[in-house]
Amino acid sequence: MLTPHSADSSSVPASAVIPPALRRPCAAAFRGLIALCAATGLVIECVHGNVFVVLSFFTIWSNILVAVVFGWGALRAWNRRPPLPALWTGGALLCITVVGLVFHLVLDNEASEFNQAAEIARLTGAKAVANQLLHTVTPIGAVLDFLLVTLPGALRWRHAAQWLAAPGLYFAFALVRGELISPDAPTRYTYPFLDVTAHGYGGVLTNAVVLGAGFYVLGLAIVALDRVRPAVRLSENRISPQSARGLK
Repeated sequence: MLTPHSADSSSVPASAVIPPALRRPCAAAFRGLIALCAATGLVIECVHGNVFVVLSFFTIWSNILVAVVFGWGALRAWNRRPPLPALWTGGALLCITVVGLVFHLVLDNEASEFNQAAEIARLTGAKAVANQLLHTVTPIGAVLDFLLVTLPGALRWRHAAQWLAAPGLYFAFALVRGELISPDAPTRYTYPFLDVTAHGYGGVLTNAVVLGAGFYVLGLAIVALDRVRPAVRLSENRISPQSARGLK
């Protein structure tokens, strides 16, 4: 025999049991600003250059990832939604950090074998602004977000290996693109260390292995730092599920 439900046994809204997630306006604003910087640099590059050439650079790939991940993270922080998966937020952080390091330590460094400091110094106007946004501002912003805004403890050691899919895909793309483009094209190879004409496939593969190892070591360092750094503004994240931590 079925017993009628009493008024006390009626379903209770989840919001009455679990308090709603807090809106995080500061996190939303900061991530929105980072996404805006990336998007602005991307638009400037596309307006002042050949779109197909612009989209061939790993810097552009990484800044597109930053614009999407941080823009989405900003919306979720404002709309009281759970954070994005740490695999994606950490991957965006790693890629854009490598962009900043390679640019400043390798390409814009006169002591480097692959330096392009003279060409970079000739950039003016909007192109110079885009260069700073894409290679300096977004990497610094992403690192600050990781250190000051994102709740720690979300990253896993396996993520460092999974993140290698991004540079691996780009490496394959760069080599195939180079084979399809005319040997006389000045933009046949987007980076000097990927120039098969200058270094041969053996040299380019060696460069790729070195860079891949750098990606992996830096990825491990990010995961290690995520496990030891203190939580910032933990009270804003008290109801976030442990497994979903990422951009809080």
